[in-house]
Amino acid sequence: MHPPASTLHPRQLSFSDRWLSALDSGLRTVFAPTRAARPSPAAGVDAPSLSPEQMREAGALMRVNHVGEICAQALYQSQALFSRSDDLRQHFETAAEEELDHLAWTADRIAELGTHTSHLAPLWWAGAFAWGSLAGLAGDKWSLGFVVETERQVEAHLASHLDLLPAEDEASRAIVDQMKREEAEHAEAALAAGALPLPAPIQDLMRAAAKVMTTVAHRV
Repeated sequence: MHPPASTLHPRQLSFSDRWLSALDSGLRTVFAPTRAARPSPAAGVDAPSLSPEQMREAGALMRVNHVGEICAQALYQSQALFSRSDDLRQHFETAAEEELDHLAWTADRIAELGTHTSHLAPLWWAGAFAWGSLAGLAGDKWSLGFVVETERQVEAHLASHLDLLPAEDEASRAIVDQMKREEAEHAEAALAAGALPLPAPIQDLMRAAAKVMTTVAHRV
């Protein structure tokens, strides 16, 4: 007995199918709770009492990190959408799946700190999706270069948060440290896949956009 034709020749998704899938992922990223596939690095970490001021500052910093993870989902989804290579599309989709843990970890920690995620989440997702689409349209090697530069900037940003978080907040620090190490791994994977270095003006523009995002998300 022969297997059905669909087993022998799986249907390739059209661009419109993949666009709708990316939009669905975006809606779930912004509006639906995310479940982590891995335990949070904060699991089992002692949670000493923090002062109200420390909780507010830690909560604001983790809100910024959560926004960064919303943007990461949008970037990887859009870059996968416009990738010319099936292998690279899978690379981006796998990276997005790994980053979902970061999204869940930061959201859970924000709730524990008694504050809220950014009220501008749809705006952050849309802006990052536009950036990722431009990178994808520029070509696969430039798109990978965009990943490298983004992850390097995120890694530096997370390192600064380790300096800013209250020393007593070991739970938030454990999450940020794990995220920092995994962002570095994503940058190295993109380099190994053939990333091209972005021109300096593009890097500067990315830093300026990130500065606006982090400043606003810290408050709203």
